[in-house]
Amino acid sequence: MNKFITKIGVAASSAAIVLSSLVVPALADVDIELSGNGANSNNTVNYTQNNTTNVTQNNTANISNDIDVDADTGKNDANNNTGGDVTIDTGDASSNVTVNNSVNSNQADVDQCCPGDVNVTISGNGAYSDNDATVDLDNNVTVDQYNRAKIKNDVDVDLDTGKNDANNNTGGDVEIDTGDADSDVTIDNAANANVAVVGGNNDGGEFSVTIAGNGANSNNNVLLDLSSDVDVDQYNYAKISNDVDVDLDTGKNDANNNTGGDVTIDTGDADSDVDISNEANLNWADVDACGCVLDGSIKVSGNGAYSDNDVTLDLSANLDVDQDNEFKCGGRHGHHENGKKDCNDVDVDLDTGKNDANDNTHFDGDPEITTGDANSDVDVSNEANVNKVGNVDLDGSDISIEIDLDGLLALLLGLLD
Repeated sequence: MNKFITKIGVAASSAAIVLSSLVVPALADVDIELSGNGANSNNTVNYTQNNTTNVTQNNTANISNDIDVDADTGKNDANNNTGGDVTIDTGDASSNVTVNNSVNSNQADVDQCCPGDVNVTISGNGAYSDNDATVDLDNNVTVDQYNRAKIKNDVDVDLDTGKNDANNNTGGDVEIDTGDADSDVTIDNAANANVAVVGGNNDGGEFSVTIAGNGANSNNNVLLDLSSDVDVDQYNYAKISNDVDVDLDTGKNDANNNTGGDVTIDTGDADSDVDISNEANLNWADVDACGCVLDGSIKVSGNGAYSDNDVTLDLSANLDVDQDNEFKCGGRHGHHENGKKDCNDVDVDLDTGKNDANDNTHFDGDPEITTGDANSDVDVSNEANVNKVGNVDLDGSDISIEIDLDGLLALLLGLLD
């Protein structure tokens, strides 16, 4: 018995994967001291430090898989024979199609988002001195992560062991015995994951301001401006369309108008398994340590008569996390009544029947048709759109999400080891 076996594997994995690990240099401790200056001196310190980090990650993937499998062991003719037995015995037809699409990952790790320790001291300056200290520390972190995936899978499987003809034969037995037709189609689509960790290991620093022991009529001013601005934007767009058409025939056999002997049609089984998994759009941001609420102290004491002492403190921390997902299923072709094609269009046609044994003349026995089983399993899973803020473990040991993006997350997190 001959067998027709086809195996097709299509892998478009790890397309457009971006990994970015950024460590912003930690803001060094700032110590400013105005001390021991003489009477009537004018002492000014202006300190400005700006740290800006911009991370932009963009991925675009456009994947189209068109797979056509046509396997025939059937469609045989044994007609108009005289004398002897007529036998058609076909082999099996088996097809395995696997499509794996895993695309678009962004990972950004920015370790520093808060200022370090800041110490300002104005002390021991003479009478009538004018002492000014201005400290401006700005830290800006912007992370933009964008993924766009368009995936189209078109799988057409046509397996035939049937459609055999044994007609108009004279003498002997007529027998058609078909093999099995087995088809497995597996499609796994995993698209679009963003993971951002900003300031995961930084708890922020401390500040202290001291104005003490300055002379009479001194003018002492401290302006302390500490700000942290964190902006994380994550966006995913996925459009997925799966079109699977499976046609299996072990039936549709004809044994008609035969004379003499037994007429037998015995068909094999027709089995079809279709498994489609769509997983798309995950945003995950850990910004828990970026509040930058610093520990601090302010001390104004022991200054001389008529001294003018001012401390202006401005602490600000802005955190903005935007997470957006858009998931679309279906395509333009093959419109349904509502004008939109289904996300997953699966058409399975199994035939072990539709056999004819007509108008046969035999000496003994009856014509017999025995059909095999027709079994179809279709499993479709759609999981999309998860947004989560906080508690990201880049080693993957503590990651547990409501949907399973194994294909994409394992790829992403595995590369970080």
